[in-house]
Parts: sequence; C-alpha cells; structure tokens
Amino acid sequence: MANVDAPFGFSQYRGLAYAPTYEQVPVAIAYNASAIFYGDPVFPTAAGGVEKGTPGTDPIAGVFVGCKYLSVAQKRTVWSNYWPGSDVASGNTVEGYIINDPNARFVAQVSGSTSTGIGTDAVNNNVQFAYGTGNTANGISGAYIVYNSVADTATLPFKVVGILTDPPGSPGTPIAPDTAAAPGAYNRIIVAFNNVTTRAGTLGV
Repeated sequence: MANVDAPFGFSQYRGLAYAPTYEQVPVAIAYNASAIFYGDPVFPTAAGGVEKGTPGTDPIAGVFVGCKYLSVAQKRTVWSNYWPGSDVASGNTVEGYIINDPNARFVAQVSGSTSTGIGTDAVNNNVQFAYGTGNTANGISGAYIVYNSVADTATLPFKVVGILTDPPGSPGTPIAPDTAAAPGAYNRIIVAFNNVTTRAGTLGV
C-alpha cells in the first residue's frame, strides 16, 4: 500500500517525559507573530520568544505544542493547540509551549517530492525540514522532512535515528534492519534534535 502524502509536523515519539509538564517549556510569542501549528519547529527571537522562521542553518528553539492567550474575540483565556496569528490585543504576548529537551524523539513524514523516501542508510545523518501548510481546522502542522536533505552537515536541525516500520504497509514499507533499502515515498522517520538551542549541532556519519 502506497504511503499518503499528508505531513503532520513533528509528533513526539519518545523522551524522558518529566511530569507534570511532560517536557513542555513555556515561551513567549509576540502578539503579531504569524500562525504556529502543533508540531511546527520554531526559532528563537531576539526578544527571547519564539516564532516560525526560515529553515536553514540557524539553531531551532524546539517544537511547538500549544499556547494560551487572552482572546479579544471571545473575551476569555483560550487554550489552543496552535497559535492562529491574531486575536490578542496589541502589545500583548501569548504564552506558548515547546518541547526542547535534547533527548526528545519525534516522528515526521518525508515529503517534498514523489521520489523515494529516506532509508536506513540515513540513520545518524542530519536532515532539513520545510513548513508545508498547517491545518486551521485542527491546528496540526504541515511540516515535513525534506526527502533529499540527508547530509552530514552539523547545522541541520534534526538527526535521523530510525525508520518507522510498525505497523507495516502504510505509513512505511517494512525493511530489514541491516539493509539500506529506501522504504518508498512519503515514509515516516524518527528524528532527534541536532542543531537546537539546548544542544550544539553535530556532524552526521
């Protein structure tokens, strides 16, 4: 069964999950910052907050998992899995939440092309992401791993630590752990932070 091209951002797969916050760290978001979706990687700002930026060589701040803000339209405090990019008074800040634990692991889809996916030969190498289009109906990110971005570059934001093969079929074709076979387009991989503010970027193999 072919994999469906439906990116969903970076979904937490494993980590230390410290209670009671489960690795979520509060951060500030400027009232006029563009929309940030659940699972979007975010970048640090000069003012000490976070925002969506341009994927490149700068370290990311973490992965966005929700926010709290005083809604102008609803006249109450709103808890949301994504920041819509408006609906607070001018000058106010939004309390966002990110995961930035250097031990965290995430599942993300490989996309950006209908070419083959990323196989086991990419493990311990680094990869780049793209934002895609977030879903305003459910707040879920459209971010994905760029299929042809595998490199040993230390400044790339994520490191490949595994290929998701369970359950077999969709979202991934099962492959033997001792082969480098590509599992097909739009497969899902397991990644860790590489170039993030809580740790220095490292070279791939």
